[in-house]
Amino acid sequence: MNKVVNLAEKYAKFSDCWSPKIIGDLNDCYVKAAKFNGEFTWHKHETEDELIMVVRGAITIQFRDRDVEVKEGEFFIVPKGVEHCPKADETADVLLLEPKSTLNTGDVINERTVEELEWI
Repeated sequence: MNKVVNLAEKYAKFSDCWSPKIIGDLNDCYVKAAKFNGEFTWHKHETEDELIMVVRGAITIQFRDRDVEVKEGEFFIVPKGVEHCPKADETADVLLLEPKSTLNTGDVINERTVEELEWI
């Protein structure tokens, strides 16, 4: 049975940054809660678009040719195959909607790669 999800309660359950948590399952996609702080890893998702919505705070999505500012209450869709690098000057609560197959670091495997996501 479906239930209402309270985002504030979900974000209160964790403090680690760059480690998305699953909070919902929609068709072949996960709804993920994440915290961003500092600069992430330059990467791309070859076959998957990625919706990044800022719930609290603000982030910058860096591209090789420009930066996109995403503020609280806004979202941006990063097209598949486009190299990008998210960053946040202060901790931001972010909601991600992406296919279940999406690896957080895309085509890069490093210390920030999360291969097994946690449900919260």
